[in-house]
Amino acid sequence: MALIKHNNNSISNVTSFAQIPSGTPILISTQTASGSASISFTGIDSTYDVYQFEFINIHPATNSAYFQVNLSIDNGSNYNVTKTTTYFHAYHNEAGDDSALEYDAARDLAQSTSYQDISYQTGNDNDQSASGTLQLFNPSSTTFVKHFITNINSYSDVSGTDYTINTYVGGYGNTTSAVDAIQFKMSSGNIDAGIIKMYGIK
Repeated sequence: MALIKHNNNSISNVTSFAQIPSGTPILISTQTASGSASISFTGIDSTYDVYQFEFINIHPATNSAYFQVNLSIDNGSNYNVTKTTTYFHAYHNEAGDDSALEYDAARDLAQSTSYQDISYQTGNDNDQSASGTLQLFNPSSTTFVKHFITNINSYSDVSGTDYTINTYVGGYGNTTSAVDAIQFKMSSGNIDAGIIKMYGIK
């Protein structure tokens, strides 16, 4: 691939830049947890077709807590959108003697306004955390429901045994109102540490 050389002597002389290709994630906002009860992102609008959230080393204050999400249609005044979801995970322990791929009916929702678990339980040891992504599709539509999918890997402490647990959640917010905010929290206790980034994709 040939390199393009600009003849301008300084950046102040550059009159235009190439357009960012469609489909490239654009970083909109970054929030860092520090003993946070929840982390919310507002201002979701029709600028982007897809909003993608990246979770980096989400560390719970409480051992074996689940990372959760809910949606809002009133700019964050309430996080209570009705949802129907699926939830399954694969797990494997450090000893290499316990592994499975299974659907978890206790973690899905059927027309519920409750917060949706999007990770498996995560340990609160100093080196334990969860990382992954969530994608929210066409949240500003006033015609269709609001589909979302997640994939999160947790370093989990299950009854004193350490596991890697890869969790997949898919579902939809059953509303034709525009979703304009999203909130993340733990099922118990605070988010002790971690980074969440919000990207927009056209």
